[in-house]
Amino acid sequence: MTTIDLLVFGPHPDDIEIGFGGSVALHVADGRRVGLCDLTRGELGSNGTIDERLAEAEAARAVLGADWRVNLAWPDGGPYDTPDHHDDVVRLVRACRPEIVAIPYWNDRHPDHRAASEILSRALFTAGLRRYEPKGETPAWMSGDARLEAWRPRRVCYYFINDDAPVSFALDVSEVYDKKRQALACHETQFAPREGDRVATRLTASTFFQMIESRDAHLGALTGVPFAEGVVIREPLLRTSLFDDRRAG
Repeated sequence: MTTIDLLVFGPHPDDIEIGFGGSVALHVADGRRVGLCDLTRGELGSNGTIDERLAEAEAARAVLGADWRVNLAWPDGGPYDTPDHHDDVVRLVRACRPEIVAIPYWNDRHPDHRAASEILSRALFTAGLRRYEPKGETPAWMSGDARLEAWRPRRVCYYFINDDAPVSFALDVSEVYDKKRQALACHETQFAPREGDRVATRLTASTFFQMIESRDAHLGALTGVPFAEGVVIREPLLRTSLFDDRRAG
């Protein structure tokens, strides 16, 4: 596991692609090193096996160009907020030392997404406390000699999965939007499962992709570009001038 510039967390193996896939591809194209972390294997999903979902997630990682992707194998559906899970995140952040971290927005229709946002927010804060020591054994996904000195990312950003809200700023993902589409297509069991054991869900409906693209297109239209992904931050942004913006036109 290498040190990275941007670390993105998702509750389930397809959530990063849904809400932040364009932004991952954008920063990879800009030369940034990006790591992805799925909290669960999505085993409660109506379609797809664990092995299928892990393979799809890895295929999507390759499409987006992220350096690595790790799955913490927390139980799908929770509980999320446990001491062991908290320390998983602390260890990961301290090991890969990201400058920026992106996590799900705290208000979402899916209870797992809300729970993930809460535990991630707390663990990211704790990771910066030099007197805090994670307890228990080192997880299998982490090297035993990984650095565990305290580390606090410069900024925590929140992205949208199902819902949206007023954004702090938007990221222009127009030039890499096909990468987002290709990464989403990797999750075949979720969006286009084959006949047989297939179950119709909200994700298999054609309107789900329409919802994703219309949200990104709407924010893009508001900011003067074809597609944009929204970001919320809790702290004010400092700018050098009233004219410091990149609005098209």
